[in-house]
Amino acid sequence: MRNIQKEPYTSTTNACKLCRPLGACIAFRGIEGSVPFLHGSQGCATYMRRYIISHFNEPIDIASSSLGEKNAIFGGGPNLKQGVRTVSTKFMPKVVGIATTCLTETIGDDVPMLLKEYEQEKPDDGISPLMINVSTPSYAGSHIEGFHAAVKAVIEQVSEGKSNNSVNLLPGFLSTADIRELKDIMAAFGLDCTLLPDYSETLDGENLMDYPLIPGGGTPIEKIERMGGALATIEFGRTIPEELSGGSFLAREHGVFLHSMGIPIGIKETDRFFSALEKISGNKTPERYQAERGRLVDAYVDGHKYMSGKKAVVYGEEDLVAGLASFLLEIGINPVVCASGGNSGQLEKVIQDLKKQFPHADPAVCSNVDFYEIEEFAEKAEPDIIIGHSKGYKLSKRLNIPLVRVGFPIHDRIGGQRILHIGYRGAQQLFDLICNTLIGHKQDSSDIGYSYM
Repeated sequence: MRNIQKEPYTSTTNACKLCRPLGACIAFRGIEGSVPFLHGSQGCATYMRRYIISHFNEPIDIASSSLGEKNAIFGGGPNLKQGVRTVSTKFMPKVVGIATTCLTETIGDDVPMLLKEYEQEKPDDGISPLMINVSTPSYAGSHIEGFHAAVKAVIEQVSEGKSNNSVNLLPGFLSTADIRELKDIMAAFGLDCTLLPDYSETLDGENLMDYPLIPGGGTPIEKIERMGGALATIEFGRTIPEELSGGSFLAREHGVFLHSMGIPIGIKETDRFFSALEKISGNKTPERYQAERGRLVDAYVDGHKYMSGKKAVVYGEEDLVAGLASFLLEIGINPVVCASGGNSGQLEKVIQDLKKQFPHADPAVCSNVDFYEIEEFAEKAEPDIIIGHSKGYKLSKRLNIPLVRVGFPIHDRIGGQRILHIGYRGAQQLFDLICNTLIGHKQDSSDIGYSYM
C-alpha cells in the first residue's frame, strides 16, 4: 500500500465531500413524521434542499431559523424558538430534527438550553413534537460525520433500555434501494428489525395526486425507543469514529451487543453480514440468497477475463470506498487510488487489512483530498476505470476514462437513489455494470467496429 504525498496548494478545489448539516438532514428525513430544521441562515437550507432534490428527484422541506446579520451579534435564540413554533403549527410533525450550522456554532448558541426555554415558554395547546438536536458545524468534518452524528443523537435522546427481541440495524448512508433490500433480508431471516434511518419511502416515494407536507414512511419513534433493549446491533462502517457511533453508544450505555462490519458489498462482506444474521436469528441463510450467491460466483468466472489486471480509481465516502475496494479486489481489479474527502484516519487501516488478504494489490490511500488532487493521482496511476459519484465526471472526460456512477451525489443521471450496492444482488448489478463499462469503452475505442465479444 502506498501513501501518495500531496503537493502544496492554496485552497480546496472542487471538494470531495459535503457539509455536516446536509448529512444530518438526510438522517432526520429517515424518521417517521420528522421535519429537518437548520439553526442558521436561510441560504444553508436552500442549498441543501437543492442538492438533495437533485439526487433523489423528490421534494424535501428543510426548515430554517433564518438568521441574519444582527443575529451574529445578539444570538439566534428568538429565531430558533419562533422557527420551531412555526414548523410545529404548520407541519404538525411528530419530530423536529434540529441541526446547527457554521453561524450558530461560531456565535456559540446553546441549542439544548434554548429548546428547554422554548418548552417552558410555549402555549399549552397540545402541539408538542419531539425535538432532537445535534451539533453539526460545517467547518468540522463532512456530510457523513453529520449523518452519523444525527443518528447517534436520535439514539441518545430517544432510546430506552427495556428488554425486547428486536435487532437494531444501522446501515449508514446507503441508497433507498439498499435500504429496501436490507428490510427484505431481515424479514427473510425472521428478525424484528429497527432500521435507523429509513428514508426508503420518504426520499423515494410513489407518485401522489396531492403533495403531503410530511411524506409517509421512516423509522417510527416507538421502534427507536426500544433500541436500548434489543438483542443486538449491526452497524455498517469500519471508519466511523467511536464518538459518532450509535452502535458503540448502545453497547456502552445499554449493553446491546455490537456487530460492527463493513458495508456488505461483494461476496466476502456479504458473507460476513449473513453469518451475523444466522448467529442472531438461529436460522440458516434462505435458499433464495444462496442461489443469488451461486449466480454471482458464476458471473465472476464468466467475466474474469474482462476484469483481471484492470486498474481503478475509487472515490467517495470512506466506508463506501472501503467496500468498493474490497469488491474490486475480489473481481480482479486493482483499486490503485482509494480517495476520500473524509478524514477519519481509519481508511488507511482498512485498506491495509485488504492488502493482507490480497498481497498482489498496491492501492494508494488518499484521505482529506479534493478533486484537484484526485486528478493528479489518477494521471499518475493510469487507471482503466473511475468509480464514484457525479462530481468525477469532468475528471473522467478530461482523462477519457469511463466513469461508473455510485454513491452520493448523482446529479447527471436518473435513478441514482435507486442504485443497489449491497448484498449478492447488489454485487451482481455492480459487477455487470463495471464489466460492461470496460467492454463498451474498449469497443468504442476500436477501429474494427466489432459486435461480438
